[in-house]
Amino acid sequence: MKTILIGAASDLGIHIDGARLAPKMLLNDLASFYQGESIILEQDNSIIKSRTLADKRKNQVELQRYNENLYKTVKKYLEEGYFPITVGGDHSISIATALANSKKNENIGMIWLDAHADYSTFSTTESGNLNTLSLAAINNYKCGELGSFHDGNFIPTKNTVVIGVNKIAPWEKENVKYSGITVFTMEDIKKQGIEAIMNQAFAIASEKTNGIHISYDLDLLSPKVATGVSIPEENGLTEEETMEIITNILKQVDKITAFDLVELNPTRDLNRKAEQVAVNILAKTIMAIEKK
Repeated sequence: MKTILIGAASDLGIHIDGARLAPKMLLNDLASFYQGESIILEQDNSIIKSRTLADKRKNQVELQRYNENLYKTVKKYLEEGYFPITVGGDHSISIATALANSKKNENIGMIWLDAHADYSTFSTTESGNLNTLSLAAINNYKCGELGSFHDGNFIPTKNTVVIGVNKIAPWEKENVKYSGITVFTMEDIKKQGIEAIMNQAFAIASEKTNGIHISYDLDLLSPKVATGVSIPEENGLTEEETMEIITNILKQVDKITAFDLVELNPTRDLNRKAEQVAVNILAKTIMAIEKK
């Protein structure tokens, strides 16, 4: 199957700068290996980001404008028969990619790999960083307006799985509880093992769906392994565990219809370790997709 690498060079969803620099770096890293097509969508450099804690809708207009363009781009390539691999950028870019996938394939599941649930809403967010609302927006749970450019199905909560959560904020717990999504914590991974968790996740996400969207946040990595994300969490994965997750994802590659890798922040990446892990993830994923 032919792939397209889409660089989503935006960090409008978070008050911290840097994630928008990752796509160009990673696509350059892959240039000697990857012979397929690629494109980078840059955010407007004239934007002055809001960083005020009291602003609970930080950069919403600018983010939705950027995501609308990304949505149209991903949808176009899906319609042309490509498999989109989107390289972020902060996790808010997945609002666009997942909804584009949902528009094309009508009824899909979601596997969201992240140390955070990203299930805040406008009424519960403390930071106002819209990347913390990303998955709730994709499910149309109280903040579907962030996907206002989308005129198709949102991804059902019953087919949505979050894996690797280290921290669910108190104000998110009620959202998660009443939404109907499934959450496997980092503790669940340690107790049950990666293969068992991934098998359960695919069973849930693929039930009566036309494919699965994978969205992988590098903040799953332990900061002891790599520092290169904007908001790291302790008790994360080793590099070996990270690659084991990818191996288990790619065992069921025929069910996957799009893939995101997000939240590399080169400005915080000591020894470029997170960059190295990201390149390994992307290379392995590209090879598996192109064999489909």
